[in-house]
Amino acid sequence: MSNDIRVRYAPSPTGHLHIGNARTALFNYLFARNKGGKFIIRIEDTDQKRNIEGGEQSQLTYLKWLGIDWDESIDKDGGYGPYRQSERNDIYQKYYNQLLESGQAYKCYCTPEELEAEREAQIARKEMPRYSGKCRHLTAEEQQKLAAEGREPSIRFKVPSGREFAFNDMVKNKVSFDSDGIGDFVIVKKDGIPTYNFAVAVDDYLMEISHVLRGDDHISNTPKQLMVYDAFGWEPPVFGHMTLIVNESRRKLSKRDESIIQFIEQYADLGYIPEALFNFIALLGWSPEGEEEIFSKQELIDIFDANRLSKSPALFDKNKLAWTNNQYMKKQDLDRVVEFAMPHLKKAGLVPEQPTVEEEKWARSLIALYQEQMSYGAEIIEFSKQFFQDDIQFGDEEKAVLEEEQVQEVLQAFYHQVSELDPFEASEIKKAMKAVQKETGHKGKKLFMPIRVAVTGEMRGPELPNAIELLGKQKVKLRLERLIQG
Repeated sequence: MSNDIRVRYAPSPTGHLHIGNARTALFNYLFARNKGGKFIIRIEDTDQKRNIEGGEQSQLTYLKWLGIDWDESIDKDGGYGPYRQSERNDIYQKYYNQLLESGQAYKCYCTPEELEAEREAQIARKEMPRYSGKCRHLTAEEQQKLAAEGREPSIRFKVPSGREFAFNDMVKNKVSFDSDGIGDFVIVKKDGIPTYNFAVAVDDYLMEISHVLRGDDHISNTPKQLMVYDAFGWEPPVFGHMTLIVNESRRKLSKRDESIIQFIEQYADLGYIPEALFNFIALLGWSPEGEEEIFSKQELIDIFDANRLSKSPALFDKNKLAWTNNQYMKKQDLDRVVEFAMPHLKKAGLVPEQPTVEEEKWARSLIALYQEQMSYGAEIIEFSKQFFQDDIQFGDEEKAVLEEEQVQEVLQAFYHQVSELDPFEASEIKKAMKAVQKETGHKGKKLFMPIRVAVTGEMRGPELPNAIELLGKQKVKLRLERLIQG
């Protein structure tokens, strides 16, 4: 094997890019870029029944959206292809035939029903279910007889007895397995398609993969892959198994957990900033030195150290996600914030698909008003709802403000000031508030809070004069009139 650093992300096109898979890809990417190595994407599509249309393209599209690029894949041949497992059957055949010829693998003619009956009997005896090896020693005549019955064989790897298979994991340190606890496993299914553990081992060897960084759920696959390496006399890669991502209840992040957005495509659709999500995912199970939590992609590449991968489960903290994205949103140019937010205003029918120059300008000002508060583009709908309502529904907190004794005096004075304003602009609105303060003697919260609640329906929000300007003179006067008249 080469001394060059070569790592891979190997998704199955059985679904869209999930947050857990995105983390696997991202850590491999950071590791490769930090070491000056190569990052490869290989498509593991041998399970044809589970593959979904567009699954492969979705993986690549949203990796690119996140900011992850690659050196080799189905669209970038680096000399180690094909990069789809379904196109490598001839390669696999050479190697499983070699195992058959050396006696390290054998044909198994057991039917699914026989295997299930064997499994149930083992469970009834309180034994760990595993294949008994009943086809291990079939003679050629016995094999011919079973084949004549129309049975299609699978191919099983002959697990050596009494062996310890150990490896030094990048995260977990020494991990070992006793071969006697692992039954002879299938390496080629009855339909001639290699199984995951065999194909992965062959591919990783032939593609000269130096390090395999993957999720903790793959650790039970490692001894089987090490056995394949051992059978061919190959040097295995260095393995690293990242801890699970857990939700706020400390349970494994499940695709059925609807309390957390699970797929990268959903984040893109909601108007998240990809660099922010990249930053957030990078800290799911890895920590840099120091207290800083906001990093550019290049900074993460420069400081990434696999020795700092966490040994504890990574908590998916939704509040931290919102905070991280908000930090990025605040720093964006307005043009880019508009790119994230405007589609949501249009989709909701609040801004025309083809706005006029004036409508476009107004919508941009609205988005700018909430840039400091937004974590992602779709939030503009909730934040700005008062701009699109005729009637305001006040909550208990807001009603309490409007029942204070000075409110009528303040609102009437402000109404008269607003009526005279021309132009109706934030700077003039600010002067009008000052005039109300001078006229009524009320200041601070006693002055500003009734005005804010009366015209926006909310206790807090963006700079009040700017919000009032965007609401427009007619709407502001109408809302004030309704409260003044009771």
